[in-house]
Amino acid sequence: MPPALLFPIQPTYPDQVIPFGELVMNGLAGRLWLGQSFAVESHQMIAYLVGRGIKVPTGLGVTLMPLRHPMEAAAQARSLALLTGRPVVAGYGAATPELVESLRGTPYRKPATAAAGYAGTVRGMLDGVISGHDCEACVARGGLPTMKHAPVEVGLGVLRPGMARAAGGVADVAVTWMTPPGYIKDTLIPALAEGAAGRARVPRVATVVHVALANPSRDPVKLAQNAAGRHLTAPHYTDMLRRAGVPAAPADPQAGAKALVDAGVYAYGTPQEVVQRLRDYREAGVDEIILNTVGVGVTEGLKAAAADAEQILTALADADE
Repeated sequence: MPPALLFPIQPTYPDQVIPFGELVMNGLAGRLWLGQSFAVESHQMIAYLVGRGIKVPTGLGVTLMPLRHPMEAAAQARSLALLTGRPVVAGYGAATPELVESLRGTPYRKPATAAAGYAGTVRGMLDGVISGHDCEACVARGGLPTMKHAPVEVGLGVLRPGMARAAGGVADVAVTWMTPPGYIKDTLIPALAEGAAGRARVPRVATVVHVALANPSRDPVKLAQNAAGRHLTAPHYTDMLRRAGVPAAPADPQAGAKALVDAGVYAYGTPQEVVQRLRDYREAGVDEIILNTVGVGVTEGLKAAAADAEQILTALADADE
């Protein structure tokens, strides 16, 4: 699949997203992804782009399960497919235990099992009627009115083998974030295949990769910390990185940021060097590489982030000719 592009922050006003949407509409990227937003809500942001004439394939990577019932999630996802006329990846994540507790009163006892139940129910709502479902994440019966729309794939956020096995059983797409290519190849893809035993196919892999172009005025460790500082204080992210051989600990996000740069997980360099790093993900079995220029966006602004994205996407297109 062609590379995709993530809008790198939570938008505070809709026109911020237009330059990124135009890069997809103009053919440099194959899909526009948005993450969970507590500013301008992501589904509504995509609907706004449609109103501006930007009708492109989209991905939600990921929105948080406890915020909406699977019937509402399915209705929102297929609404985007209908409005855009283009395929949609509706990706969901279990959220942190703290957020789940704040919304539900108690965290999920088994997040991977809850995520599988939730994603399977969204898929069922999209495909027809749920005769009866009751799991830790949701209770669901009934279904949605039949509609014709562009394809909707259901995704699950995946970092570690347990969630990969759960996604393998129910999801169309495994959405990974900050996962090194060797770890994807040797750990996550085998776990997805294990979970998918008996299914017609293994979920495809879509991976968000932090990228930035080298510049004498830029400090890659600062960019990496601005990009991933919050994730580098999270136990589940740092555990994943340590499993992948990248030394990271929640107590020292600056050291974690340096480790990301040293390991190439933060893909920093000339356009050609970044392209080579992205090729490593393709060779590891990643189906859809999602460029994330958030480090540049937070440090220098969205205009600089879009410019980096355009240069890298152009270099990828040139390399593939």
